[in-house]
Amino acid sequence: MSADLTVPQTTSAYRYIQPGAQGSSSQNPRARWMALAVLVVAVLLVAVDATVLVLALPFISESLNPSATQLLWIGDSYSFVIAGLLVSMGSLSDRIGRKRLLLIGAAAFGAASLIGAYAPSAAWLIAARALLGVAGATIMPSTLSLIRSLFPDDRERARAIGIWGAAATAGAAAGPLVGGVLLEHFWWGSVFLINIPLVAVLLVLGHRLLPESRDPKPGAWDVLSVVLSLVGIIGAVYAVKEAAVSGLARPDVWLAAVLGVGSLTAFWRRQLRLPMPLLDVRLFAHRRFTAAVLAALIALIGLSGVVFFLSQYFQLVRGYSPLQAGLADLPAFAGSTVGALAAASLAGRLGHRRALAGGLLAMGLGLGVLGWVDASTSYLLIGAAFAAIGLVEGVVYALSTTMVLDAAPASKSGAASAVSETAYELGTALGIALVGTVTTAIYRSGLVLPAGVPASSGAAAENSLGAAVQTAHTLPGEAGQALLHTARTSFVHGMNIAALLSGVLLTLAAVLVWVLLGRGRRTAVATELPASERLTAKR
Repeated sequence: MSADLTVPQTTSAYRYIQPGAQGSSSQNPRARWMALAVLVVAVLLVAVDATVLVLALPFISESLNPSATQLLWIGDSYSFVIAGLLVSMGSLSDRIGRKRLLLIGAAAFGAASLIGAYAPSAAWLIAARALLGVAGATIMPSTLSLIRSLFPDDRERARAIGIWGAAATAGAAAGPLVGGVLLEHFWWGSVFLINIPLVAVLLVLGHRLLPESRDPKPGAWDVLSVVLSLVGIIGAVYAVKEAAVSGLARPDVWLAAVLGVGSLTAFWRRQLRLPMPLLDVRLFAHRRFTAAVLAALIALIGLSGVVFFLSQYFQLVRGYSPLQAGLADLPAFAGSTVGALAAASLAGRLGHRRALAGGLLAMGLGLGVLGWVDASTSYLLIGAAFAAIGLVEGVVYALSTTMVLDAAPASKSGAASAVSETAYELGTALGIALVGTVTTAIYRSGLVLPAGVPASSGAAAENSLGAAVQTAHTLPGEAGQALLHTARTSFVHGMNIAALLSGVLLTLAAVLVWVLLGRGRRTAVATELPASERLTAKR
């Protein structure tokens, strides 16, 4: 690869780095692979934390008694902050050094984990999750940057990135299992303390084995763009969530909506003016690029939100233990891994248009099946639907990532990859937020308090299913059983409607992608990227 492929405006993870600038690790094969093992620990740290909390939510509901909105923020504040800061932190690593930012981020991750484990209230826990998101955003782009510097050979780098991606998938799959085992024996804060040993290993070995690298001519780091992107994402989603739960009458909903949309608009315009933008938004002018990004975003919106609430369904409706609930979620992650591996072969047989649109359609149908689940549905049916949904999600995400890179000019592959990663994180956060608002709204509207339930107990039960279960256990005999029944029935109904709406959304996305890929033409430079640069999918 020629040094002419240096792209000043792109994120650090994909910039060209001179092979001789990395230090001895890039010249010593054993040192390279030992350094990769350290980076795998970093990826596992972030990936496990993204999913380990799901099974702890019922316990958190009982312990901290969060409101319905607070419960959603506990679940998705981590992903929102990561999505808002990925591109910015990748750019920052150019300036202060990738190894340095990785180690700073790892230390911050450990500190935020301690705060989360011993959070005395829901507000403290939300703050801890947001800090974990900031730290996670420094870790992910730094790992890919260091892989680029450690492995100048295309074939070795392809293997290294493949191992990196496998670690991310394995970490996401292991999160619910690790959480289930911990919750069987310890309190909910243990799902945060599991990060501490990984942080310690990463800090010690990272300091000794990782080389330092930075961009010799990075340009200015535009702080205003960072603030605009973060405020825009959080403001817009806050408005959506609060409007769904509380209606449009509240002034803070309108204020957040105006602030969010205004910040995102200002961010977009600023990127068009800057000579070295944090994100090259001109890439969205290409239909193929836009179709692929939308496919990844909507697929994750549909999957993550439904899986988030199905985990509560398994524990609070079906009575599964945390470990059983973790195992029940596993088919979706296993299917996603298989789908990602089969995506290239499927695209070769059907073409990208048919494979991507067909994958979205199949995923929508699978989510529609979950719209008919109730408390007595056989797990065999649920597990089969989970596996099928995960399978096509893996296909959709892998194909969309490849298409994002192919649609962009080679000189802008870094910006394209950053958009793909951000779409993944933002889709995860939006899925929890949007599906959560629908489920919560229907749960509250359908909850009928039985006679004899005190007003204070009824108000607590309206917050969430977890609070209702806790309240039911404090009520005498028939009143407790009646509250438990109506709460579970309302929750399942809300989850069903949300799953059906997610299915419709994905079906519409399939139509949109089919139209975009049929009318648009591929826009790419004549020079193709090396194969190793196409293997940047997170899953």
